Amino acid sequence: MAKITWKPGTMEYPLPPVMVSCGTMEKPNIMTAAWTGIVSSEPAMTYVSIRPSRYSHQLIKESGEFVINLTTLPLVTAADFCGVKSGRETDKFKEMELTPGACSQVSCPQIMESPVSIECKVVSVTNYGSHDMFLAEIVAVNVDDKYLDQDGKLWLEKAGLIAYSHNYYYTLGRNVGFFGFSVCRSALKAKEKMKNVVVEVKEPKIAKPAAEKFNHKKWGEKPAGERKFDGKRKFAKSREMKFDSDAPRRSRGDSERRSGERKSFGGRSNGNDRKRFDDKKEFGNKRRFGDADKSGGFGRPRKPREDNARREGNFNSRPRRPMNKPQR
Repeated sequence: MAKITWKPGTMEYPLPPVMVSCGTMEKPNIMTAAWTGIVSSEPAMTYVSIRPSRYSHQLIKESGEFVINLTTLPLVTAADFCGVKSGRETDKFKEMELTPGACSQVSCPQIMESPVSIECKVVSVTNYGSHDMFLAEIVAVNVDDKYLDQDGKLWLEKAGLIAYSHNYYYTLGRNVGFFGFSVCRSALKAKEKMKNVVVEVKEPKIAKPAAEKFNHKKWGEKPAGERKFDGKRKFAKSREMKFDSDAPRRSRGDSERRSGERKSFGGRSNGNDRKRFDDKKEFGNKRRFGDADKSGGFGRPRKPREDNARREGNFNSRPRRPMNKPQR
């Protein structure tokens, strides 16, 4: 296995696709940004990089305030919409049915549907080529109380956060450890159990355009391993089969059995010991069926032949039509 060297690019993934709210309560705006992160813990500092051509760049530069709202699975559609539409001609709060809420330290609104909203005040603006980085101080954090337990601990993993990786949105996976688990004895035992766990990475499903959706062939080619129906082979095989008139006929259930003893009518394995239907025993003297000995089966009894006239060539009872022979 070898690595291939590429030209410099933005390949630091995954990233949080946060929804940055700015403006005022009377005219709020939202933009989606992935170039964001934590700069310092003490004091708590963050940043967001925005192109100067964006409408939100002008609003944040004038007010010096913005709010970072974390994105969840129910908000992924709104996050993508706010990243492709401009706030100059679109009211994104109204279009996505989001609720603007007042903040405690800044004048711009927060998104009430977001589980965590971080209020920020701009400290400096630095240009780095295509983007301007707004370095800001975190002045307040607003958390949805439904993700807090009785002790006040925040369970943020229950919010269903979204990650952004190389033009696609993903939900977060399972918990594989905690900070410092590599040196914890109890965590090492749990790590041993996780060795045999296989993680399957599935490709994202991409919606096809309407032109490709309706122009595909209705009937595709059959798989290579699938056998086609061969009528001649089936007919030749049936002609080669030998049937025994004395042997009992097999039912559909018997033909489907591939292993074990094949049972015939009456529950016995031997066909010669077939159980006969005794109509006298079942129905008394009223004979609902024909005599099995005379008729050869169940149903209407046959009329016994008085003579062998038909076998001797006497066809007077039923005249036979002459055959049309070709004239020579």
